[in-house]
Amino acid sequence: MGRVAGKVALVTGGGSGLGAADCMALAREGAAVVVTDVNLAAAEAVADQIKASGGSAMALAHDVSSEAQWVAVMAAIERQFGRLDVLVNNAGVVLSADVEDTTLDKFRWVNGIMIDGVFLGMKYAVPLMNKGDGGSIINMSSVGALLGYPIFFAYSAAKGAVRSMTKSVAVMAQVKGYKIRCNSVHPGAIETPMVQEAEGRIGQPKEIPAGVLPYGTPGHPDDVAALVVFLASDESRFITGAELVIDNGVTIRPF
Repeated sequence: MGRVAGKVALVTGGGSGLGAADCMALAREGAAVVVTDVNLAAAEAVADQIKASGGSAMALAHDVSSEAQWVAVMAAIERQFGRLDVLVNNAGVVLSADVEDTTLDKFRWVNGIMIDGVFLGMKYAVPLMNKGDGGSIINMSSVGALLGYPIFFAYSAAKGAVRSMTKSVAVMAQVKGYKIRCNSVHPGAIETPMVQEAEGRIGQPKEIPAGVLPYGTPGHPDDVAALVVFLASDESRFITGAELVIDNGVTIRPF
């Protein structure tokens, strides 16, 4: 316990799925967690759960594609905590369509959330982190950035941009002497509401067994959250600009 004690962590899209799991895991390890989500009620529910367990949390409404809302969120964090140590750019959407069926409006919608949102998060997190002792930026990408998934054309494009932006910021921080690390996380199929929706089985979750998982079994959100806690902690001080794949071997198979 206490692996991120004393740190202030912001998790976007923290009201459900991977974001909620990240929030709970960071809080269990001692961080004060700022839960943001376009669905304020969902964010408040996660924050209330953290506080009921004795942790520190604050919930904020947040459309990550809005620059004005990023400015407001960072100002609120500075007022409340005076610092930011961890940013988890997690908010995302999925669009099931190949390039022929993807409209320009839908493509821009996906990019607005997952490219603009990550860009704005890093742009406004860096100055606040620099007011303190630096920090760790964790960008949620996907194996979709590494493999060809025709049906997730816009999603994969956005996640590929997240991968590249992560490396740019990691190098920038070192060149400028900032005490900021920046890494991307690349999950495979994880049992979340988003995956259920993409697979047409909303409200029909799969049971994830304990222990080492057979190939083809989705991971649990806590599997990703454990990696997020590690990257948020000082244990990972020598890791920056990395793409950490967490997919139970999907990307290493030769077929």
